[in-house]
Amino acid sequence: MRISVAADECVGVAGELVEELGRRGLETVVHGALSETERDDWAWASEAAARDVVEGRAEQAIVCCWTGTGASIAANKVHGIRAALCGDAATAAGARKWNDANVLALSLRTTSRAVLTEILDAWFAGEPSTGADDRANIAHLAKIEREH
Repeated sequence: MRISVAADECVGVAGELVEELGRRGLETVVHGALSETERDDWAWASEAAARDVVEGRAEQAIVCCWTGTGASIAANKVHGIRAALCGDAATAAGARKWNDANVLALSLRTTSRAVLTEILDAWFAGEPSTGADDRANIAHLAKIEREH
């Protein structure tokens, strides 16, 4: 699986994230501060990672900034993206299951190495729900995007 990864700074778990994905056998495409050739601001880096997902260059993305909030907002501006800011494994599991999230947003400030591992375990173990109510919510999100 190919994962697009963006960070606006090489602090906190930014570098460890890319290393951990590699240990898991995942291929990464890096953006922002993780790339030597791209603008590192959170809005640009997160948009690039999100576009990789919707344009088929990656199956999922992980976007990071100091709080994770800006990265998630920027990613969610890209049509077809459902980015979830996750600070723990339970939230990551729920985001994959109930929200069919395709972009994980992380805080570089608050995510420890141990919590990163737990979040990634939950995220990659998660599958979108096939329940009618859950699928109806995802379909409604797509309808909202089409209307606006």
